[in-house]
Amino acid sequence: MNPTLRPAIDPAARMSADGRILSAMRIAGEVGVSGAEIARQLGVSRAAVWARIEELRKLGYEIGASPHHGYVLKATPDLLHADDLLSRMGKVRAIGRDIRVFGETNSTNDIVEKLARDGVAEGIAVFAETQTKGRGRLGRRWVSPQGCGLWFSVLLRPNLRPQAATQLTVISAVAVARAIERQTGLKPEIKWPNDIVFGTRKCAGILIELSAELDHIRHVVLGIGIDVNVAMDDLPPEVRPIATSLQVEAGRKIDRAELAAAVLRELDAAYHRLNTGDFHEIGDEWMRRCSTLGKRVQIRTGDRVSAGTAEALDEEGALLVRTDHGRVERIMGGDVTLEK
Repeated sequence: MNPTLRPAIDPAARMSADGRILSAMRIAGEVGVSGAEIARQLGVSRAAVWARIEELRKLGYEIGASPHHGYVLKATPDLLHADDLLSRMGKVRAIGRDIRVFGETNSTNDIVEKLARDGVAEGIAVFAETQTKGRGRLGRRWVSPQGCGLWFSVLLRPNLRPQAATQLTVISAVAVARAIERQTGLKPEIKWPNDIVFGTRKCAGILIELSAELDHIRHVVLGIGIDVNVAMDDLPPEVRPIATSLQVEAGRKIDRAELAAAVLRELDAAYHRLNTGDFHEIGDEWMRRCSTLGKRVQIRTGDRVSAGTAEALDEEGALLVRTDHGRVERIMGGDVTLEK
């Protein structure tokens, strides 16, 4: 199906009973929802509903119950639970239609790469509470402390030429920055090509890994790491001077599950806009949020080093840099640093 014509779907179709119960309580809010109504929706007995409620309580969900109000979701635990995330999503077109969560894995990118080779449809998102071999761009290690951040990957099958893959980094950076701003009130900036920063300190990174033919992308693994409630002591000493977290910046703990759902919703919306030809609008927002434009930068690509002033983003997501010789170079990759 042409992605521009893809109808919105409700991830609830993939939820287990627990997810549908959580969804029903979220929709009901403080009014509450009766066990009889949940039983009707699920096609099970009220006793079966009560048993699932007890299991959710064991996981840390605080669920009130009364004869007058039924079940009310009062608080959720600080953990990532696939059904819980699905129950927060609402309707999506692609990203977030299926969500899986692992307690620990080597790398969520590796899991999604295997799913891609197995023919799984695009849009699946895989989270891990910690990664033992998380990675960033240029082969760098990504530290993923247990239960402190969002470490996840998404499978995409875009109708793009490999040369335009940078567009995916651009729309992802905008989506992550938007979600962070809406959930925390903070105003992060984007450092080209893939960093979400506060000043000179990085709180999130994006890694695009693609399988492609000469003129067509077969699939893309979009990896995202966000330091949410990471304390500086959780990070290796060598990265502390250049790293930060949302908790550090906001001065309070952030709801990871709510942020995860918000990021997926923003990614889904941005990906749909890309598929319908609206990249230029996202590119304009990227430039408004970018801290790199107008600055002197140094670009290292392999053994080659060049310098100039970052001026703009082109229609394929490349950074346009005016060198000291007056030429404008299109930068598609490499390591870009601000000159001091």
